[in-house]
Amino acid sequence: MFRRTNLFPVSGCGNRIRKESGSSSSMPSHSPQNGAAGFSLIELMIVVAVIGIISILAVPNFMRSRLFANETSAIASLRVIVTGEITYASTVGNGSFGSKDELVAQGLIDAALGSGNKDGYNLSLTADGSTGFTATAVPVTVGTTGQRGFYADQTGVIRYSADGSVPTAASPILGTEAEEDDEETTEE
Repeated sequence: MFRRTNLFPVSGCGNRIRKESGSSSSMPSHSPQNGAAGFSLIELMIVVAVIGIISILAVPNFMRSRLFANETSAIASLRVIVTGEITYASTVGNGSFGSKDELVAQGLIDAALGSGNKDGYNLSLTADGSTGFTATAVPVTVGTTGQRGFYADQTGVIRYSADGSVPTAASPILGTEAEEDDEETTEE
């Protein structure tokens, strides 16, 4: 009434077990001789097409996220430099601001900031003795590593340029209505 079939044949004796149980084709064989190995060319082409479509949709968002992260890092770097300069002037500098090398030597900024290049931005610092300092962060490649340039001085106010050029003390202040207007015109 019931036929006994081996669902998990042991290698080498599978055919013998199937023949003994009276079922000649109850278990599919996955050997290359039977033609049931691998994927067809159409299946592989469909998988490649799906991966291509996903990458077309995902890569621009990834690049935009990376650009935004680099800009955020540049702003944070300028804040660290401003804090380092103010600390240097109020302690070791006796009212005078220091160079990048002096800030690194005092441990007020790390070596990455002192190197002048961090997260796709070129950082520069110019100290003018006791009168002040200027720090800028400009993208290495505009549109790829960053879109905007940033500027800070002894006031601690961070300014920006929308086109990635070197901003000045006359550039718009970061986080003001002028910045929001720039963002609206670039999105349209």
